[in-house]
Amino acid sequence: MVNLSIGNHKRKTINGKSLKMGGEDIIITEPEIKREDILILDDEHFNTNNVCIVTGSGSGIGRALAIATAANDLLIVGLDINEEESRKTQKIVQEMDGQMIFIKTDLTQDEDIENAIKEASRLGTIKYLANIAGIQHIDSLENFPMEKYDLMQRIMLRAPFYLSKLTIPHMKKSSDGTGVIGNMASIHAHICTLNKPAYNITKFGMRALTQSIAAEGEGKIRSFSVSTGFVKTPLTLRQIPAQAKQRGITQEDVVRDVMMGASRIKEMMSPIEVANMFIFGFSRFARYLVGGDLLFDGGVVLTY
Repeated sequence: MVNLSIGNHKRKTINGKSLKMGGEDIIITEPEIKREDILILDDEHFNTNNVCIVTGSGSGIGRALAIATAANDLLIVGLDINEEESRKTQKIVQEMDGQMIFIKTDLTQDEDIENAIKEASRLGTIKYLANIAGIQHIDSLENFPMEKYDLMQRIMLRAPFYLSKLTIPHMKKSSDGTGVIGNMASIHAHICTLNKPAYNITKFGMRALTQSIAAEGEGKIRSFSVSTGFVKTPLTLRQIPAQAKQRGITQEDVVRDVMMGASRIKEMMSPIEVANMFIFGFSRFARYLVGGDLLFDGGVVLTY
C-alpha cells in the first residue's frame, strides 16, 4: 500500500522508483489489489460472452478496472502500448480466474484502434467500453509544448471519441441493443488548476463526450464519467517533482497542500476504489446514470 503521510521521515513506497521528498526516499509501488476489495455485482450482462474494452490496461486505474471487470465475469480486452505491464495485468486476472485478452494498441494510430475493435468483436459481444488511458505534462500555458498538447489530445480525447464511434454500432447489434461507455474524467473536468492546461481541456472534453453519447443513446447506449481527485497511480505520483518545480515549493508541500489540501479526506484513493465506481456504472443498478458524472473527490469541488 502506498504510504503518503508526510513527516516523521518515513520511507515512502510509490512503484519501484526512487524520488526525493524533503530529503526522504520515496519508492513507488501500486497498491496491491485483493479480491475482497473488488465490488462484485449480480448482473445478467456480466458474463464471458460479453466484452469489456479497457484502455490503459498496463497500470493504475486501467489495470485495476481490467481486474475488477474480469472478477465480475466479463471478458476483458485490454488495450495499451505497454505490452510488458499489460501482460502483468493479464497474469493477475488469470490468477483470479478471470479472462483477459491483451491487444497492443497505440491510441494515437487510427489503424491500431480499428484493429483492436475488429479483434475484440470476434471474441464476443462488445457491451462495455472504459476510456481510461491518459498521460500528464506539467507546464504553464505560455510554455506548453504543442507536440505534447497534440499528443494528450489524441490519447485522451480523440481516441475515446473514435473508440466510442466504433463500439456503439456493436452495442446496438447486441441482443437487446444496449451498451455502456464509461469515461475517466477528474476534478479537472470541474475546476482548472495551475500548469495543467492540456489536462484540464481534455478532462472537460471527456465530460462533454460522455454527455454527447448519452444524448444520442436513447437510454439504451448509456454513458457516464468518473471524476476523482488524486489517485495512487504512477501517473499521479510522477507529477510530484514537476509540480514542486513549477510552483517553487517542496515535494512535501505538493502532496500536503496541493494534492490533498482541499480534500476533506487526507488520503489518495486507490485504483481499485475508482474501478469499483465503473463496475457500478456498468451495472443494472445504474440504469438512470445517463450522461452523469460520478464525483468522488473527498469534497474538493463542492466544499472548496
